[in-house]
Amino acid sequence: MINQGFSERRSSVGVDIDSVTVGGGAPIVVQSMTNTDTADVASTTKQVQQLAATGSELVRITVNNEDAARQVMPLREKLDALGCSVPLIGDFHYNGHQLLTKFPGCAEALAKYRINPGNVGFGRKKDSQFATMIEKAIEYDKPVRIGVNWGSLDQELATRLMDENAARAEPLDADSVMQEALIVSALSSAKRAEEIGLSRDKIILSCKVSGVQRLISVYRDLARRCDYALHLGLTEAGMGSKGIVASSTALGVLLQEGIGDTIRISLTPEPGGDRANEVIVAQEILQTMGLRSFTPLVTACPGCGRTTSTVFQELADNIQAYIRTRMPIWRDKYAGVEELNLAVMGCVVNGPGESKQADIGISLPGTGEAPSAPVFVDGKKVVTLRGDNIAAEFRQIVDDYIENRFGR
Repeated sequence: MINQGFSERRSSVGVDIDSVTVGGGAPIVVQSMTNTDTADVASTTKQVQQLAATGSELVRITVNNEDAARQVMPLREKLDALGCSVPLIGDFHYNGHQLLTKFPGCAEALAKYRINPGNVGFGRKKDSQFATMIEKAIEYDKPVRIGVNWGSLDQELATRLMDENAARAEPLDADSVMQEALIVSALSSAKRAEEIGLSRDKIILSCKVSGVQRLISVYRDLARRCDYALHLGLTEAGMGSKGIVASSTALGVLLQEGIGDTIRISLTPEPGGDRANEVIVAQEILQTMGLRSFTPLVTACPGCGRTTSTVFQELADNIQAYIRTRMPIWRDKYAGVEELNLAVMGCVVNGPGESKQADIGISLPGTGEAPSAPVFVDGKKVVTLRGDNIAAEFRQIVDDYIENRFGR
């Protein structure tokens, strides 16, 4: 992919998570999180498989109680037996120090631990409980994400900074103090982890908020003040188009500036919706920005009064779904197939021109045009399709092209 216009990546430290590297110049990593009960191994296995097959390179699971912790090792074993090697990240709050100590199989099976400094403990217990989790990470040679969140910020730290701000000659506004509290929480926790003995190349930081402009501001500041690998995500992004637009806007700005080494899109699934949609959105952000390639892209026109038929819409949807279905097979069989570009166009205005620019393109007839659909391959017209079987014939052309170009 062409990366012209992007700033240098800020993280110089690479963190190895099993077979996946985050930061240090490695490609930006896509991750997701299950919403099943981790103690239900069958349902969690099924969802992890689905997320991994869609393209999630890391999958986070909730480890919130003894039942969940007890099942992490069986979950890992079942996934391995099914050929699903995606690294599992344990998400801990409040009792992680106890669970990692009591269930060594859980501590060993996880590829990384996520620790929230705001929920690791309170009062005098906070430091010792944080230290226990870091010591377990060292014992089992696991990296840690220190993940600070706007909704669960360390209140003792926030109060102290608020009091210090109130004593200033020119106090900052409350949002600025809270932003500073987020960053200080992450950086001071990382410093403490290093003092305990966790190496810098085992630490990833995140500072998540739910507002677009605030997220951009927080991460710009955080990136200026450290060179740890950074995880990006707009927390509680929301449902449907709102969540997609908000996440894309915030992450697009930061990624353009070279900030971020791994991303997650925190979408609220619609009732009966597909959890894997958050993976697809993450991939499409990176691919449309030219940062990575995951699956062939389909260019399609929006339609207008010249395209009153829905044929081109149906074909574009058909091809997009076909590509998603075939990608798990193509990815293993055809190296580089994710770079393929397709065009499904709706009339003569831009259809032939756009089709010639794609690897494979089809220009369907608009209203009043002759009922024929010229197909272009590598910029040259190769065939004209007609009749009721255009979708199947075009899919066959795509299959043949992939075999001929990438099969070697």
